[in-house]
Amino acid sequence: MVSRKAVVVLLLVHVAAMLASQTEAFVPIFTHSELQKIREKERNRGQKKSLVLQKRSEEVGPLDPLEPAEEDENQVIKLTAPVEIGMKMNSRQLEKYRAALEGLLSEVLLSTQNADE
Repeated sequence: MVSRKAVVVLLLVHVAAMLASQTEAFVPIFTHSELQKIREKERNRGQKKSLVLQKRSEEVGPLDPLEPAEEDENQVIKLTAPVEIGMKMNSRQLEKYRAALEGLLSEVLLSTQNADE
């Protein structure tokens, strides 16, 4: 006969496996305090970048918005290839976000139909 300890251990392993299968593979890598530190560093970097851009704009001097710069007139942006945005979802996520995805797809279809007309 199997000991009670073995049955309890197997039952706990089974429950843990069931709980793990129900989650959507989210495993926290960083602690809460580490995430706060990372966010603070990103904020500081953003502030430094905005200060650098502000200094550069002051060096160039204010431009009259009614007069386009010579560089802007000659500059043309061309797309060389169509851009595709993709996303992978499992069946559980598809079921969860089905209504939102259907809404987005219907908007895209309506906009393409209106563009064709």
